[in-house]
Amino acid sequence: MAHAAKPRPTACLALADGSLFYGQGFGAIGETVAELCFNTAMTGYQEIMTDPSYAGQIVTFTFPHVGNVGVNVEDDETAEPVAEGMVVKWDPTEPSNWRAEEHLAQWLARRGRIAIGGVDTRRLTRAIRQQGAPHVALAHDPSGNFDVAGLVAQARGFAGLEGMDLARRVTCAQSYRWDEMRWAWPEGYARQTQARHKVVAVDFGAKRNILRCLASAGCEVTVLPATATAEEVLAHQPDGVFLSNGPGDPAATGDYAVPMIRGVLDRGLPLFGICLGHQMLALALGGRTVKMNHGHHGANHPVKDLETGKVEITSMNHGFAVDAQTLPAGVIETHVSLFDGSNCGIRLNDRPVFSVQHHPEASPGPQDSFYLFERFAASMVR
Repeated sequence: MAHAAKPRPTACLALADGSLFYGQGFGAIGETVAELCFNTAMTGYQEIMTDPSYAGQIVTFTFPHVGNVGVNVEDDETAEPVAEGMVVKWDPTEPSNWRAEEHLAQWLARRGRIAIGGVDTRRLTRAIRQQGAPHVALAHDPSGNFDVAGLVAQARGFAGLEGMDLARRVTCAQSYRWDEMRWAWPEGYARQTQARHKVVAVDFGAKRNILRCLASAGCEVTVLPATATAEEVLAHQPDGVFLSNGPGDPAATGDYAVPMIRGVLDRGLPLFGICLGHQMLALALGGRTVKMNHGHHGANHPVKDLETGKVEITSMNHGFAVDAQTLPAGVIETHVSLFDGSNCGIRLNDRPVFSVQHHPEASPGPQDSFYLFERFAASMVR
């Protein structure tokens, strides 16, 4: 019996080393250049694509069923997708979920994001693990015509994320108030009307669910742009300051963020940071950060709380890490990754200033790390 001819590839992923992966394109048509990472989460592809921490990156999903629950407006972590593109094993199927409002492919096309399906994501993931996160070019052309040499040249010309300040690209344009709380059945998102603490959240690429968790912990949240100065933060007379997640190199963003953080520290206010905020707090306290080989991206990362011995299953998304060996006296390492021993949390030994590398709002455990928001709220009780 004759086998059906394989469809002509309509998308091409070109790595800077010349490796080529062909597949079927969906979403937007065009080309994009970025760093390639992989994410091992089994759910949450919409939240991943709209997480500002993925600016400058294309995401390879190791879980093959991507698109099967569609997309909906409630699950966006920010107004528009921020990840540059996506790579998946199987083409998205028709969505089958009561919350679905749109097909993933249509949503990507409307939002200008390119995707490729039919790729051997296991092989690609092994390459990323062994060689480090590569620079790549991704092209989608329904006619299947690709300038392969040009795509490889684009990948080789990509500057990379090291030394790149991307927080300015994804931060809010102006300050705003946030009072939406975490989703709960059956009412969905309720509003915080009895806040007990005034918090300024500095937006380096904040996920909405982090702001919801702050509101649910009893906080009245004012969000300021990444470039806010210590004077601008303190002018709101907050009870505490939150440093958000975000993309890019913390040392680059730290050029303007570290002086702000030090100004807040000098005032003695409670301070809580997540992800990029954690890394820049470490910089402000005298530590250093390093670029990781392929980073941590997934929802199954075991993190040990060194002070309680408890192991939390966490969500991770970072390509840089705090070098624990550079932390000065008075800064205590509180959490470590059980995958590779890298730093995942710090605190000051004499006041309520602390931060974590993982994402306690993302519920993979599902609620192993929510205590961090409660700890922050408790630290603001006078």
